[in-house]
Amino acid sequence: MKPFPRVITVANQKGGVGKTTTAINLATALAAIGESVLIVDLDPQGNASTGLGVDRHSRTLSSYDVVTGSATLGTAAIDTVVPGLSIVPSTLDLLGVEMEIAAAPDRVTRLKSALQAHRAEENRFSYVLIDCPPSLNLLTMNSMAAADSVLVPLQCEFFALEGLSQLLQTVDQVRRTINPALTIQGIVLTMFDGRNNLANQVVDDVRAHMGETVYETVIPRNVRVSEAPSHGKPAILYDLKCAGSQAYLQLASEVIRRERRLRAA
Repeated sequence: MKPFPRVITVANQKGGVGKTTTAINLATALAAIGESVLIVDLDPQGNASTGLGVDRHSRTLSSYDVVTGSATLGTAAIDTVVPGLSIVPSTLDLLGVEMEIAAAPDRVTRLKSALQAHRAEENRFSYVLIDCPPSLNLLTMNSMAAADSVLVPLQCEFFALEGLSQLLQTVDQVRRTINPALTIQGIVLTMFDGRNNLANQVVDDVRAHMGETVYETVIPRNVRVSEAPSHGKPAILYDLKCAGSQAYLQLASEVIRRERRLRAA
């Protein structure tokens, strides 16, 4: 049997921290070095799908269908504008999925089962990135149950550590009850403004508390990165030379190095 693809969930219960932007650009960078990558858009807002140019009318099958068991991961995945990168898109149907599966005994492991079935049937992806909703709900729990590791985008703002503490508690809970192998892949500091003393203080505080778990690369605030989703492209394709794209390429290099060390261990 082929090795299971590395599954990384990109999670933060707070919205607007660069979670989807990180998922899209990291996936693009992985595809650029020859990896076969799948994004599972598990956020009902569907921003990862839109940001990769997937029109809402073309989302015939979605992550809703995968979680409810009416479609496989392979049949729901569609190609994107990035060669080597596919996505299971999201639709607003996901808003009601928690109520539909709340009473099911396997409600937390639906996505994990779908990934295992894909491995047995075709296993054509080397990396799977899961873009979570901005909350610690049943969908996020599904993603953590299915994942090898969690990548945490963290905005350089006053309440950053408070939110991080809550997320780490959730990871510990999942590790104790559902997925003992789950690890923290890394914490990436986003939306950094070097002119802001508070932002610099947040960077220092997070590094002091979390040590080497925090990536060296810090993602700056950047207009071109904000513009890219409206053009249906990752920032790396929209404007490769802008500061945000260059930072995401550096982050991707760090992530890839960590992943290679993990695969070699």
